[in-house]
Amino acid sequence: MNDFQDILQKAIATRAELFDEKHQSAFRLFNGFLEGNPDIAIDLYAQTVVIHNYANSPAEGEILVEQAKEFLLSEFDWLQAIIVKTRNGKTGQQKNGTTIFGEKADDRIREHGILYSVDLTMNRDASLYLDTRNLRQWVLENLAGKRVLNTFAYTGSLGVAAMAAGATQVIQTDLNKNFLNVGKTSYTLNGFPINKKDFVTGDFWAVTNRLKRAGELFDCVILDPPFFAEAKRGRVDLAQNSARLINKVRPLVADGGWLVAINNALFVSGAAYMQTLEELCKDGYLEIEALIPVPEDFTGYTQTVVGAPPVEPAPFNHSTKIAVLRVYRK
Repeated sequence: MNDFQDILQKAIATRAELFDEKHQSAFRLFNGFLEGNPDIAIDLYAQTVVIHNYANSPAEGEILVEQAKEFLLSEFDWLQAIIVKTRNGKTGQQKNGTTIFGEKADDRIREHGILYSVDLTMNRDASLYLDTRNLRQWVLENLAGKRVLNTFAYTGSLGVAAMAAGATQVIQTDLNKNFLNVGKTSYTLNGFPINKKDFVTGDFWAVTNRLKRAGELFDCVILDPPFFAEAKRGRVDLAQNSARLINKVRPLVADGGWLVAINNALFVSGAAYMQTLEELCKDGYLEIEALIPVPEDFTGYTQTVVGAPPVEPAPFNHSTKIAVLRVYRK
């Protein structure tokens, strides 16, 4: 076993309690950026491993990928497939994922008793964000009987959690219909009814404008935008305009309702994001109710972390900064 495999073995050992007997769970096996090698991150989705090759030179990263593959196959005889996503790959397929072991990747995982559909090579991301697992738990615990709007829904996992919680209605909206279709499959897996009008394909700015004109109000609005995106109606830039995005959806939240605001910009510090939120709260109509931490498997554990993030995330514990805001109306 080489030095990299030693590091990998230590990281995986700290996550022993996250494995389930039926091999249906999903979590980060290795956060290389903080746990010893920034060129590699490794995620587990049921019986499929996704290795992220982040190396500036993909060929150098491939050496680590092979070492990880060798170790994982010797450690887990139940693995069904291994997929590699190469950030600096030359083709879309290399970026979205190529299979280096097995034939059929898993198409679903189970989390908190809920089934989520995954399409691990559909996109550069693996179709289910593992860093928001605790937020999905919060949704399950708080949104029974609520009306929910999930913006930038991607594959709709937060909306799926809201349906599982017993929300009265969940509207999922995203620019990409294919992503929303993964969410519909999650509904089917869990036996939730699919109301087509609750899956809205469209630009965030246009959709929110339309909902405001219609006088729609929600008990909870979830705002989980990408770091950067540009459309005809407006730009999303979490380093620059988080406040604008929050103000855009505030009118859609009913009095006493929640606005869940997420900023995953790597180079926006926790203090800077908190300052943005506190400025918004000065008018008395917003209140910071809770900060939801990212799970330790994603941040790395005390005994495994050897690196430091590029900017300090405190009072959050990760660059994915999740705040639950209480909204009050005039």
